[in-house]
Formats: sequence, C-alpha cells, structure tokens
Amino acid sequence: FARARQETARTGQPALLAQVHLLECAAQVASLEMTPCSAFDALRPDASAAQTAYADYLAGVLAPQAAALLPPGQQAVALATEGNAATALAAIADPWSRLVAAGVLLRTGRASPQTMELATDTASAQGWRRPLLAWLLLQAQRAEQAGDTQTAAKLHRRIAVVEQGGD
Repeated sequence: FARARQETARTGQPALLAQVHLLECAAQVASLEMTPCSAFDALRPDASAAQTAYADYLAGVLAPQAAALLPPGQQAVALATEGNAATALAAIADPWSRLVAAGVLLRTGRASPQTMELATDTASAQGWRRPLLAWLLLQAQRAEQAGDTQTAAKLHRRIAVVEQGGD
C-alpha cells in the first residue's frame, strides 16, 4: 500500500488518496486488525459521502440511513441483525468483499460461529494467508474458551500448516 499511497499522492487529489487509505483499512478489517483508520480520518473533509459511509462501516459506526451509500455487496450486511448476518454474508459473491464484511460483523459484535467459519473458508479457498491465520486464531481462541479442546486442537493444526508453509 505504501507505493499506492505515494503514487496517488502525486495527483494532489485528497479524495483519491482517501480511497487508497480505505482499501488499506478494509484489508486490515478483513485480517481482523481492528485499528482506527486514522489516515483516512485526516482526509475525511475531502472525501465523498460514499467514502465517508464506507469508513464508518469499516469502523462499525455506520448510521443505518447511510447504508445505501455502501458498495452493493456490503449494504445487506450493514443492515443485518445478528440473526440474519451469516445469511447476508453468505450472499456476497466476491470473496474479498465477504471477508471485509465478516470483519465488520466481528467488530460490531454480530459475528456468529457460522460467520467465522465462512470467513475462514473464504480465506482458505483463496489462499490468503494473513486473513486465514487471523480467522483460524480467532476460532481456536473461541473453541478454547468454550472448552472444546478437540476443535481447538484441529484449528491449531491448521494454523501450523499455514505458518510452516508446507515444510
């Protein structure tokens, strides 16, 4: 992302740079790095309404009336309740959008075990190491907290495979 930020900054257009920062923040959310998107916040005054809505969505603070400004794949998830969030997530065809939405569901406390499993399966199917490890670690932690040692052990074996890179 550093190069994309540098190249985009050369345009002198804050809204374009804001978009790059949003993409980076979305990648962080998909990988469960729940840090503030402070680089975007500095550009918020020059961002479009859709960009501002997306930033708020990623932060888990989107006002329901702003959901219509989100990309189509994210709108249903933004308005979903805990009861139908996994269904809304499964309806997202694009794997990257699905992982971002899963991260938002986790951030907002609406991620069910099915959500976590779908996010893990999505990252695994794409071979995306970083988000896969994040979701596997989260699932292992939840299994351990629930006292499900068998599931936790299985998840830790998967984590080891990813970390060792097949060696």
